[in-house]
Amino acid sequence: MIGVSDSAAEGAPAPGTDHVRKRGRATGSPIAEWSFPADPGAVRTARTVVRRVLNDWGLNGAADMAVLLVSELVTNSLRHATGPIGVRMVLLSAGELLVEVSDPLPDPPQERTAAPDDEGGRGLQLVACSSRRWGTRRGKSGKTVWFELSVAG
Repeated sequence: MIGVSDSAAEGAPAPGTDHVRKRGRATGSPIAEWSFPADPGAVRTARTVVRRVLNDWGLNGAADMAVLLVSELVTNSLRHATGPIGVRMVLLSAGELLVEVSDPLPDPPQERTAAPDDEGGRGLQLVACSSRRWGTRRGKSGKTVWFELSVAG
């Protein structure tokens, strides 16, 4: 289980299951969450399950961007942390999709400017430019990087 227990979505459970859970809060907002081992196959698996759930929720238009940003954040977790990686999605009532990626490393990610020939260093810039808003927060034993996408029709 991921040690991050706080949440940007009031009343929503913390990441930490090894399978998708679709649960409703008092408002009926769908929630899906997963925990992946820290191995390279986690990125592909995360992309697949995120796309599948967003399609199930009728949010096909948001799927490509959400999959891209989740892929970036899970890759960052694999590069810099050891231990399980949590991914959680909450469809908020205001037409927003909250996506969280958690890992056991407490240090927040650092945005940097990548040189044209750098192979890395653009992931957080991509998240910042492509999401409605984003941020990080520390948990009891790790951190969460989150972003919101507008999914209102």
